[in-house]
Amino acid sequence: MMDGNVFAGLPGELPEELIEVLARGNGVKVERIVSRGHCSTDDFWYDQEETEFVLVLRGAARIEFEDRQVEMKTGDFLTIAPHCKHRVAWTTPDEDTIWLAVFY
Repeated sequence: MMDGNVFAGLPGELPEELIEVLARGNGVKVERIVSRGHCSTDDFWYDQEETEFVLVLRGAARIEFEDRQVEMKTGDFLTIAPHCKHRVAWTTPDEDTIWLAVFY
């Protein structure tokens, strides 16, 4: 058994986006992602094998797809189909954006 709090243990300094696996099994992976002004480089696109469900628990972000952008704030979620190219275009620079990502 594993337990914890997604808002606990946030680092004071965050030179790179923090990605932690909270749970894994039977083709499912759950991650806590912490961004503080982090975003994808202009030439980088995620192109994943799995479906991704992402929920913003705190903060705000902008996800860019090849044909549109989605603004996300606390409580917003979206599901990204496999091989749907996307990137993180922006996250709040003055506070943590805390994501819960489920890959299946």
